[in-house]
This record gives sequence, C-alpha cells and structure tokens, in this order.
Amino acid sequence: MSTKEAYKEKIEAEVDLAQAKLAELKAQARSSAADARIKYDDQIDKLQQQVDATRGKLKALGEAGEDSWVQIKDSIEHTWNSLNSTIRDTVARFKK
Repeated sequence: MSTKEAYKEKIEAEVDLAQAKLAELKAQARSSAADARIKYDDQIDKLQQQVDATRGKLKALGEAGEDSWVQIKDSIEHTWNSLNSTIRDTVARFKK
C-alpha cells in the first residue's frame, strides 16, 4: 500500500468517526428542549459542512497522482484539525 493510500484510509476512518459523533449529537439535539435544539442545530450544520469539506478534500486526494498528493495533504490536515476542534467544542457545549 502506498503512503498516499495509507494516509487517505487513516483520514477516512477519522472522518467516519466524526460522522458517527455528528449522528450522536443530532440525536441529542432532537431530544433537547426547543431552545437548546435551535442552538445545537446551527452547530450541527457547521459540523456537517466541515465533514463534507473534509470528504471533498479526500476525494481530491484520491484523484491526485503519487507525485502531487503531498501538496494536498496540508490542506486536508488543516480541514481535519478544524473539524476535530469543532467536534470537541460542540461535545463540550452539549454536556453543559
């Protein structure tokens, strides 16, 4: 397996975990009171957009050649770190 493919699989697995956490947060929001649901819906929408953006970058990575994928890697890392940070922040807010 190439380094590119290994990296892509790693990030895909992490995004899958993020998607699962997002589903859990959506379920929590549905069971919350109306005021809390409005607050959470905005955050959940932001998370979904970040998951979609990360998946889009992973698609670009898959289409990139062996020589050019490293250039995309930094962009994916930035997107993933942003998504991961937003997930942590959202989970912390949901616990309050």
